[in-house]
Amino acid sequence: MRALRVGLAQINTTVGDLQGNAGRVLDYARRARDAGCDLVAFPELAVTGYPPEDLLLRRSFVADNLATLERLAREAPPDLALIVGFVDADDDIYNAAAVVHGGRVAGVYHKRFLPNYGVFDENRYFRAGTEAPVFEIAGARVGVNVCEDIWYPDGPSRAQARAGAEVIVNINGSPYHAGKRRFREQMIATRASDEAVIVCYVNLVGGQDELVFDGGSVVVDERGDLIARAAQFEEELLICDLDIEGVHQTRLHDPRRRKERLEDSDASCPRIVVSDAPAGGRPPLERRLAEPLDADAEVYAALVTGTRDYVRKVGYQTALVGLSGGVDSSMVAAIAVDALGTEHVRGVAMPSRYSSEGSLADATALAEGLGIELTIIPIEAAHAAYLELLERPFAGAEPGTAEENLQARIRGNLLMALSNQFGSLVLTTGNKSEYATGYCTLYGDMAGGFAVLKDVPKTLVYRLAGHRNRVAGRDVIPRSVIEKPPSAELRPHQLDTDSLPPYNRLDPILEAYVEDDRTLEEIVALGHNEALTRRVLALVDRSEYKRRQAPPGVKITPRAFGRDRRLPIANHYRGY
Repeated sequence: MRALRVGLAQINTTVGDLQGNAGRVLDYARRARDAGCDLVAFPELAVTGYPPEDLLLRRSFVADNLATLERLAREAPPDLALIVGFVDADDDIYNAAAVVHGGRVAGVYHKRFLPNYGVFDENRYFRAGTEAPVFEIAGARVGVNVCEDIWYPDGPSRAQARAGAEVIVNINGSPYHAGKRRFREQMIATRASDEAVIVCYVNLVGGQDELVFDGGSVVVDERGDLIARAAQFEEELLICDLDIEGVHQTRLHDPRRRKERLEDSDASCPRIVVSDAPAGGRPPLERRLAEPLDADAEVYAALVTGTRDYVRKVGYQTALVGLSGGVDSSMVAAIAVDALGTEHVRGVAMPSRYSSEGSLADATALAEGLGIELTIIPIEAAHAAYLELLERPFAGAEPGTAEENLQARIRGNLLMALSNQFGSLVLTTGNKSEYATGYCTLYGDMAGGFAVLKDVPKTLVYRLAGHRNRVAGRDVIPRSVIEKPPSAELRPHQLDTDSLPPYNRLDPILEAYVEDDRTLEEIVALGHNEALTRRVLALVDRSEYKRRQAPPGVKITPRAFGRDRRLPIANHYRGY
């Protein structure tokens, strides 16, 4: 059997850490060599980290990335082929993949399809490539392309396969959102079976600002069958032996290839010889097929990964969480502990005159269950002082939201003071339902450095709380926290439902409007009350200015606030 042993190194890079990223590439390259690999592939822009954004506009950054690639080529195992993402440059810059072997860069591929939607802005930075080379590596013909290139049926994978490629290696920085894994694997299987080619798909893993990359690298054979899968949200070297002869056997049985011509493609496909076939055989490896996470476990892992990497990559060691005794702050604390460890998380309870004894007891029980330190700072004295200061300016006005929000802003002030004093990052506790409707206080509960649940609807928060308890085998998040009606506790007997519809009615409307861009009429046609829908849409539109001032947070839905959904603040159009 003519075989190619491929390693897919799904590594966690850091934007701008050129030397650190290079060290990671070399470490995994040595592991691949020791495992007998002929070829090891790394994620998109592995040298620079992904996405480098406006660092690409700095000529020194591009030059340093090129120098780093040259060093990689010199120091990499000489008998192993590496495919490494980097930024190439001539009269412009390109999102590129280098094929490295024998101490040199043997060839380069330039990404042809540059995404410019959602979180992507690649047309802002890169020029598109025009060629789709095929590399001869260890006796196999390998087409190399980058991320978005494989999503197009008539993209470079087709041209490379019809030019003789038996294997396609696609290197990726594909951000996570819930449900994307299954759709991605279906797409890859379609490409593989359509072109009768083995597809090796390596993806980035880890968090970068709001984005999380889930890994989940896969190998799909020429029949569209999944033959190897790496774990999600973990660094891993996935190794797989590819049956090259099987590709040719499949093609003999596929008459479509005889009816289609390479000239149908607009890409030229030069052939570049990199390395000869190795002498002698080797025993085949057992195939690795990691079990995918279920829906709730996948989202929870994304939140943990995004929180861990944001805190660490921006230079913090510890985090602060304001604990109210509610489900949101409880979830943030649990995620922080799983991301950073108990010794790196501190809870702060700040009861006011309206806080119930049950809420303080719940916050205490949560801290004990998680094993974190809890600091209790009553805010009554500060609250009373603020009310006294404002008594004259507020004279004659009915007490209301301004007085309520004083408590949230006092708490925000205290958390930021602790952050300044101890060098801890404040994790805010608002969820997507609250940010969407403006049910949050600027410079109060919105104050902090990272919004863990910013893209998590309230109904999903409850599901994740149940998931966390099931994993622990006990009620780490107290049952009373999950079962009691949610309340901000800023006035006597306050409930969230005083200001918002029940979350099980609110969240479907928000999903239709925020994520699907449905009109009022379309949302009502889905079965929602018209008056309620109109009210929710108005809340969303009025709160854009608040969301612009919110901290970054982990993206877990197809359309998150900020990176995905971009609307003007000064905007008079409503459409309802």
